[in-house]
Amino acid sequence: MDKLAKQLRDDANSIDCQVSDELDMRIRASLEGVKLDVPARSRQRSRSPVFWWASSLTGVAAATALIVLVNLAPPEQTPAVTEPAPQALVIPTISWQAETAVLTSPLEQEFEDLQSDLKKAEEAVRQDIERLF
Repeated sequence: MDKLAKQLRDDANSIDCQVSDELDMRIRASLEGVKLDVPARSRQRSRSPVFWWASSLTGVAAATALIVLVNLAPPEQTPAVTEPAPQALVIPTISWQAETAVLTSPLEQEFEDLQSDLKKAEEAVRQDIERLF
């Protein structure tokens, strides 16, 4: 990469670019012509008292209707609770068989794949640089 960095620096130093007076004036004019567009804060118009009364009455009517519907509904019939017959407590036996998990093998394979991909990419970049320079 040092060779590439040196080559890029040399190429950057060899570039000789001059801006004409006409282009410089056009750039300056366009920069001065730009204004920051900040919208003025618009004052929120207050609503009329009729709207407030209408929304309040609607809310009260809805709440009243809900209370009436809930209170006038017949109570749900609950079935009689009968006590179940006592049963013997059965504890199942579980045969625990544990095996250790092997997690490093897939990670090692992925690491090796990534390294080979990096080597291939590095070789391709080197070939491209040699071909270009």
